[in-house]
Order: sequence, then C-alpha cells, then structure tokens
Amino acid sequence: MDALLSRVRALSLPLVAGVGAVALLGGCTTALPPAGPAAAGPRVTGTARAQAPRQAGDLQSEYQAVIKAVLPSVVTIEAGESLGSGVVYDDQGHIVTNAHVVGSARSFRVTVATREQPLAARLISSYPDQDLAVIKLDGPPPEGVRPARFGNSAKVEVGQIVLAMGSPLGLTGSVTQGIVSAIGRTVSEGRAGGGTGATIGNMVQTSAPINPGNSGGALVNLNSEVIGIPTLAAVDPETGGGAAPGIGFAIPVSMVRTVADQIVRFGSVRDSGRAALGISGRTVLDDAYRPAGVAVERVLEGGAAQEAGMRVGDIITRVGDAEITTITSLLEALASLKPEQKVDVRYVRGGRARTARVTLGEM
Repeated sequence: MDALLSRVRALSLPLVAGVGAVALLGGCTTALPPAGPAAAGPRVTGTARAQAPRQAGDLQSEYQAVIKAVLPSVVTIEAGESLGSGVVYDDQGHIVTNAHVVGSARSFRVTVATREQPLAARLISSYPDQDLAVIKLDGPPPEGVRPARFGNSAKVEVGQIVLAMGSPLGLTGSVTQGIVSAIGRTVSEGRAGGGTGATIGNMVQTSAPINPGNSGGALVNLNSEVIGIPTLAAVDPETGGGAAPGIGFAIPVSMVRTVADQIVRFGSVRDSGRAALGISGRTVLDDAYRPAGVAVERVLEGGAAQEAGMRVGDIITRVGDAEITTITSLLEALASLKPEQKVDVRYVRGGRARTARVTLGEM
C-alpha cells in the first residue's frame, strides 16, 4: 500500500462516511431519496453568557435563532445516485463539501433548505487527502442563499453545545443537537460507502448524530458559526456494523478554510499544511504474522527521509513516541506533526535498530 506520509495520530475506530473500534465508516452520503421540508426559527442574537443557568425557553429560542441564521447556508448536493450536504462558502456561489460526497461527478444538483427549486453546480476541485471539495453554483446565489459564518478552531472546547445541519437520508434541512465530545482526534476513513480512505487529523468529535447524507454539512456553535464539516460516524462492530450512537467526527474549520481558500483562489490545493516523511511503504509482518512495521519501498528524491539518510528496505518501527506497526499507524503518528518539525524516527536496517533525526517535509 503506497502512501506519501502525512501527519496523523492514532485512533482505533471503524468509520462510515459519516468511522473504527468503534468502527469508522466511509463517507456519510446516502442513496438518493426524496428531500424533506426545511426547519426554521428566529434570527440568531448570539450565545447567552449569563452566569445563572439558562432557562429551557431561553435555550430553545437560542437553538431556533441559530437554525434560522445558518440554514440558508446549508445545501443538499445530488451527485449522480448519491446525496450529501454542503455549506455556502462565499457570495460568489462556492460551496464546500466532502470529497466523498462529490465522488467522480463533475456536475451537481443543489437544493437549499429554504428554497424548493434545485440549482445547477459544477466541480471546482476535490482534495481527497483531506476529504474536502469545492463546487460552484452556475450563476450568483439566489436571494435567500447566503454564505456561512466560519468560526475559529482555537476556540472550540469540549462541552460546547453544537448543532449538526444537513440532509441525513435525504431529509433536507435536518438539525441534530449535541456537544463537542473531544478535539484533536485523528481518524482513518474507510473506503466503504464511497469514503476516500483519507487519514484526517485534528477532527472534532461530537455527540450530535451524524447519519448518511449529513456529510459535507455544517457543525455550528451557538454563535451561528461553522466550526466543522461533519464527515464520519462511528460504527459498533459488536452490533454487526450498526451505528455507534453519539460518536461522530467533523473536519475542523481551520483545515476547511485552508483547503477551500486555495481551491477558490487557485483551483487546486498548493499548500496542504500536512507533514510528510517522503516515502512510499508497505506494512510488514513478523514471524507470527502480526503487523510489525512499515518497510520503505521508495524514498523521494530530496525528501525528508532521504535527507536523514534513510534507504529503501529500512523498516520503520517508531515515530516520536508512537509505535509504528502499519501504514495507517504511520500516517496517524504523523498527523499531529507539522512541516519543518523535527522528530526522531526509529527503524531497522540489516537487523540493527537505528534512529534518524528527521526534519519533516510537506505533503
């Protein structure tokens, strides 16, 4: 299995595109069913900061205000026979979504929760390594369709109330509620259900239900700001692959903006922001047929590994503090690192253990 190695930290979950031990599923897209009605409510006024506990009626009004503010920015995307969600990115009609939502399609039908008439759109670029893509409406956004407000990943905290908006099972304009359960998760997306197989770092874990069709939609805070793009949902192997309730993952808004800004400006991603070791490799097994490391099959000319003296045939067993047994664990170990960061890489050559100080490159 080839991979130009990017930064990742381990999380043993199976995922559906919507997750791993819990299992991680492929993309949260769904086969195309009829779309349902949109949700609505009053305009947002901002998150209440009173020190006294919120009254139930106050929190309900706040939810409704957020929904009314954000829903005109959330769309349903039909790509061939599959369906997902997207978020209006700017006033030029760019829409950010997941790469596994667009798949191999080049043209799309886009439906806004607050409008019945579908709109035509075309692909600008897809970046499967981060499972993100940008499409663009044919023509300016119609009245009532507006760009979303994007938040700050540095201000996302565990325990914050969040709403997930999208089109689960084709039910356009659906909203679910939960909290930020954890931050900084790294997950490896499967290829089932149209997933890209990407390993994605720094994801936001949420208890807001994420179902097929939610992928590419909006995870928003009570300030009506998008803080992530719902992408994966966990599955529980002990229930035969059924959903693991309350375990979903969203790509953080910082990465969404990094990728989408470049696609809008250049038509492609030029600066991934992802660290790379500069090799291609494969998982090797020990005498008991257990994964035991990553054998280097190719060293990129001028790459980080070559500069550190590594060669084809070396078997990588550790990166920093992370034990390496498979290609996936290597990607996960690199996910929390950045280009130009220095890290110790332990490897075996000719039966002898060695350590190299590597200055990581960029994918």
